[in-house]
Amino acid sequence: MLLEQAAALLHPHVPLEKEALLRRLERPPEPKLGDVAFPCFVLAKQLRRAPAAIAAELAETVAAAGKGVRAEAAGAYVNLFFDPAVWVGRIVDAALEPDYGRGGEEHVSRVVIDMSSPNIAKPLGVGHLRSTMIGHALANLYRETGHAVTTVNHLGDWGTQFGKLIVAYRRWGGKAALDADPIGESLRLYVRFHEEAADQPALEDEAREAFLRLEQGDEETTALWRFFVQASMKEFDRVYARLGVRFDAVLGESFYNDKLEPVLHRLRTLGLLEESDGALVVRLDEEGLPPCLILKKDGATIYPVRDIATAIYRKHAMKADRLLYVVGAEQQLHFKQVFGVLGKLGEPWTGDCEHVPFGLMTVEGKKMSTRRGKVVFLDEVLDEAVRRARGIIAAKSPNLPNADEVAEAVGIGAVVFGDLKNRRQLSVDFKLEEAVSFDGETGPYVQYTHARIASLLRKGGFGQPPAQEAADDATLAGDAVLPTADDASLAPDAALLLTADGASLASNAAFLTTGEAPLAADAGVAMTESAWTCAKRLTQWSDAVSEAVRDNEPSAVARYLLELARDFNRFYHDGKVIRPDDAAGTLARLRLSAAVGMLLGRGLKLLGIAAPERM
Repeated sequence: MLLEQAAALLHPHVPLEKEALLRRLERPPEPKLGDVAFPCFVLAKQLRRAPAAIAAELAETVAAAGKGVRAEAAGAYVNLFFDPAVWVGRIVDAALEPDYGRGGEEHVSRVVIDMSSPNIAKPLGVGHLRSTMIGHALANLYRETGHAVTTVNHLGDWGTQFGKLIVAYRRWGGKAALDADPIGESLRLYVRFHEEAADQPALEDEAREAFLRLEQGDEETTALWRFFVQASMKEFDRVYARLGVRFDAVLGESFYNDKLEPVLHRLRTLGLLEESDGALVVRLDEEGLPPCLILKKDGATIYPVRDIATAIYRKHAMKADRLLYVVGAEQQLHFKQVFGVLGKLGEPWTGDCEHVPFGLMTVEGKKMSTRRGKVVFLDEVLDEAVRRARGIIAAKSPNLPNADEVAEAVGIGAVVFGDLKNRRQLSVDFKLEEAVSFDGETGPYVQYTHARIASLLRKGGFGQPPAQEAADDATLAGDAVLPTADDASLAPDAALLLTADGASLASNAAFLTTGEAPLAADAGVAMTESAWTCAKRLTQWSDAVSEAVRDNEPSAVARYLLELARDFNRFYHDGKVIRPDDAAGTLARLRLSAAVGMLLGRGLKLLGIAAPERM
């Protein structure tokens, strides 16, 4: 909002297109340097004048034209200072609108996002959290900016690992144990196979033969495979429900079995297949890549040909304009090869395929590895986070009636935020104690700020404040009202602060809006530096969302929420928000608080995190 206003003021006096001018504007690092700065270096060559001289003249011109804006030249920069008494009210009025910041992208598209993708018969480990929640957040963010999104869980339900599992089951397993604990027993068998195969290499050949029978449709082998798939999906769905994640399509590798031969036929017809040590490959020398393995020596298909068939299906059957693959960074070569082969097949849309890599995640230094059996179960991490959150909540709010529901929201939110606050390509060593803290750069800190604002609004008469809240604002005690699983679709309604009687902040916003005269209501709040800092942060919301979509980087929104929460808490501690002797100032401060609360709630929801009203 301030950047756009600055561009409007400068544009008549600067030989740049408005969009180009907008891209050049900066937010100074210190308040004394203004609220918006324009570097005049870009004009020096065109105007054949020194940047400092341009800045001095431009500042004088803008100062004479601007209302509520002061311009100063500082070297080669024009620094613009917006008058808080004028602009706080305007910013808050805009931010209280449910569709604030939803300008949408100029070129909307249908985006298919490949995410989560666990392997059947193996547990959901903490390593799956990143693909699942980064993908979930990206889906929400793309929808927020107007794109049509299809999320796909590309299950690892095919491959030689099933040959290993089948061999292990027949040698060391039993139906009773498998019925009692499908995932645990499958993991035990898988680990034992690798332990035994270290001394008995022939087991690997036996496993390859078993998988080949599966590919050929052997009835007994197929029935066992189906059982493994169904049992795993039941367990996966339970964990996904805790995370609030749903998929538009769940399609395993096996879904593409009948789509492989057309791909192989095209590769043969185009003369792209070459033999290499008995296997068939596609050479990618021109792309500077090693050959892409298509068929192994025994004729079994391998991941690349399946991913090629998958991409073609998503492009044509799902009508995808863009294909995103939220998969670990260790698969970068694989996707370069897959996209390279698609290019050699003559698919003109290969450039619309993008691998969205992320770094390794460990918990307290431990990495997941099902082959060695050293598994960090995601469910166990969530349970421990919830347990710790429950302890903190019990200490802060001992009378909270729905403490278990709040603890679930806060504990899981802590784990998810602890992941998403990091730039996705960085490796993350997740530390539970830090993540669950209500202080610092954590999800609970943002959630607690959101709940604090909801409490303020209830105290200010917007909602139904329970009696105990007046006695102890610090604990924010009361009944927790949490978003339900059915609310995960991110409908256009942005009002996320639910009151006890079911009313939303959006309906209350009408009472918080000053209409045509924001100055009177905001005069009391506008003159405090912390309030102005908070209001300016509100104007950066759409920038954070745009950056997250542009770079496929949910951390842009997570970092914004931390900054907004920090700014609000400074404002909150600067002085009482509700003052009986200052009705106009109280309304102004509540309006600012409500605007912050709405964006905190929207941001948490975009990241797939609940926004409790009471904690």
